[in-house]
Amino acid sequence: MGERKTLSLLVTGGEASAGPPLGPSLGPLGVNILAVVNAINEKTREYAGMKVPVKVEVDVESKEFTIDVGIPPTAMLIMKEAGISKGSSKAGQEYVGNISVDKVIKVARLKMNSSYARSLKAVVKEVVGACVSLGVTVDGMKPKEALRAIDDGTIEISQ
Repeated sequence: MGERKTLSLLVTGGEASAGPPLGPSLGPLGVNILAVVNAINEKTREYAGMKVPVKVEVDVESKEFTIDVGIPPTAMLIMKEAGISKGSSKAGQEYVGNISVDKVIKVARLKMNSSYARSLKAVVKEVVGACVSLGVTVDGMKPKEALRAIDDGTIEISQ
């Protein structure tokens, strides 16, 4: 195990290329840039079009590398599930999309490990909170109504 260099980058899922930021960062390390790009695209394909945090660790001597893919930001995941490309410019007044409770739970499960929340219900509430600023409704309800429904048990979140 020789000296290791770690690069932290934000790439578009499935669309990394040998151009900036990857090429110029990897070039001086003498690693096969195309192999790294292909590996990143393979690992980020499911997040197509979303910005994804990626860590590339290179062994400077052997030129071997490992790739660690993070989870895209909550807002990106919500927008993907709601089928919208951007949030509302008038959040709270204008709604640009809707997401089902099941999809909120799906996003919450993805974010579970990176959240400080202790339960799935708490992470679900964080995701619904992000819906507020994006202008996305939850099962047709305004996000704040959905939060109340989660709190009073109308919307059940089972672990």
